[in-house]
Amino acid sequence: MDTDRINQQAGPETGAGRPGPDGRAGSPGRAITAGLRVTGAGLLIAAAAIHLDLYLTGYRSIPVIGGLFLLQVIVGFLLGAVVLATGSRLAAAAGAVFALATLGGYLLSVWAGLFGFKEVRTTAGIAAGVMEVAAFAALAALAARPRPSGRPLRTLPSPTAAWLDREAPRAAAAIGGVSVVALVLLGVAVAGVGGPPGAGPPAGPAATAVLKTTTINGTTVVTNGKGFTLYWFAPDTPARSVCTGACAQYWPPVTGPAAAGQGVSGALSTITRSDGTKQATYDGHPLYTYIADTAPGQAHGNNLNLNGGLWHEVTVSG
Repeated sequence: MDTDRINQQAGPETGAGRPGPDGRAGSPGRAITAGLRVTGAGLLIAAAAIHLDLYLTGYRSIPVIGGLFLLQVIVGFLLGAVVLATGSRLAAAAGAVFALATLGGYLLSVWAGLFGFKEVRTTAGIAAGVMEVAAFAALAALAARPRPSGRPLRTLPSPTAAWLDREAPRAAAAIGGVSVVALVLLGVAVAGVGGPPGAGPPAGPAATAVLKTTTINGTTVVTNGKGFTLYWFAPDTPARSVCTGACAQYWPPVTGPAAAGQGVSGALSTITRSDGTKQATYDGHPLYTYIADTAPGQAHGNNLNLNGGLWHEVTVSG
């Protein structure tokens, strides 16, 4: 008798074998929901952190693109925090759409360019893309989880919630399919992406490039053969470039040798980079272009303090 009264008072959800609010055993169902919530929010915040780093280390100087990066950072952090704090299905759905839209913008920038800017392959960009796919999968799965039976759903209108409940099995298959397609598209995009605008030919034996001059904002600067502004990096020495790895993806080294065209009066030479390639120098400064310069006549990299030092446009006086 006493045992029966205790069991009756304990309620329907305390028994280990009784179904939880989503029709599964209580603890496993709650654990899955909590895992999706933490994982999805964490991945969204991590991707936003990568975008913040990219924004601060160079993308902020790119017209329009810099503003879009900052918007991605703000929205990503906000959505991630809301999902983590509330577990709202509506916030999870918004986060999933946002992650997929951000990935779509990256793919568009890689394939066709966005606002005049064409993306290059970087480790940070690839990592952010993979995180966005994973965040979409986790958040979409969280949004599509069957709602607790017998409990009102406050975060979505009843018809929408009821539809999600009915379509949950199909939604899981659709989420998996979209995630696989997104990963494939990301892989194809990063495998086929080329070098940045104005970077010139790939490293290796090549014909001597003839450098030119142009006037930007009243200053005569040295450009490569395509008319893109050349830069020098303050931490470099006449015999060594310290801009390697990710730095060299944003500031592509000018392949040597190079020859002086009309108006180029400085001394030209070459150095051997750490990867064995030749880089052109001007008056003892190793030369670079900048990823944010998307057309001749631009000098978005001048006087920027990025990648560990100051960058300056190369003037004719050296």
